[in-house]
Amino acid sequence: MLSDCTIGFIGAGNMAQALIAGLLHAERVLPAQLLASDIDESRLSWLHQTYNIQTFASNPAVAQEADILVLAVEPQILDDVLVEIAGAVGADTLIVSVAAGYPIARIARGLPGVHRIIRSMPNTPSLVREGVTAVAYEEGLPPRDAASAWTLFESIGQVVKVEERWLDAVTGLSGSGPAYVYVLIEALADGGVKMGLPRETAQLLAAQTVSGAARLVLSSQEHPGVLKDRVASPGGTSIAGLYELERGGLRTALLSAVEAAAQRSHELGTGF
Repeated sequence: MLSDCTIGFIGAGNMAQALIAGLLHAERVLPAQLLASDIDESRLSWLHQTYNIQTFASNPAVAQEADILVLAVEPQILDDVLVEIAGAVGADTLIVSVAAGYPIARIARGLPGVHRIIRSMPNTPSLVREGVTAVAYEEGLPPRDAASAWTLFESIGQVVKVEERWLDAVTGLSGSGPAYVYVLIEALADGGVKMGLPRETAQLLAAQTVSGAARLVLSSQEHPGVLKDRVASPGGTSIAGLYELERGGLRTALLSAVEAAAQRSHELGTGF
């Protein structure tokens, strides 16, 4: 699907790196098919040395050559980037944006004449090919374009399609969610240290417990509440711990975190 495409990345940060590494690891493309631009010359040099891809200081140079153009910059600067590359993007170029909160209609206004646009929200576990990406696009997008985006993001994890109006919620949940999980892992490890475990051992136990529990949810396809009840035997240790989590308001805090992050994503899309 991507074997005959040149894929350009405007912005060479972590998400661009994850996609570059994932595509090459999955052997979807050759290094010569990948282009990247960034204002950080040292970053470009590192990408070239590590992955043998072509790098440019000029965003329009990448935009002009790419069949698929990935907009991998912060949403706060995307307006300026679109002005910069508008004259270089071909009408047949497929645009894939990973900018949080930035709607398809706004990209279309910034790139007159370009109609093949996909908006996405990947997350940072994509760096180890364990991410999840939600993609959204308007009706009428050619099936080949949708398939290309699917192949692109499958190289770094799982992919789901959602309506664009739900992407702010996706951002609040899976886009920002790794940060919540890191806090959870850190807190669990701190609890282990409090009870006398060495820090390194506590962190390993905490991280692997979270990873294993998540895999069990995915593989069993059972509701997390059902799996929780199997661990929490009457009068046992787990139910005692769960009582303290409920008393501390863990559920409410997580619900509020997703809501706050989703609202911020919406704000980013309506003005900076």
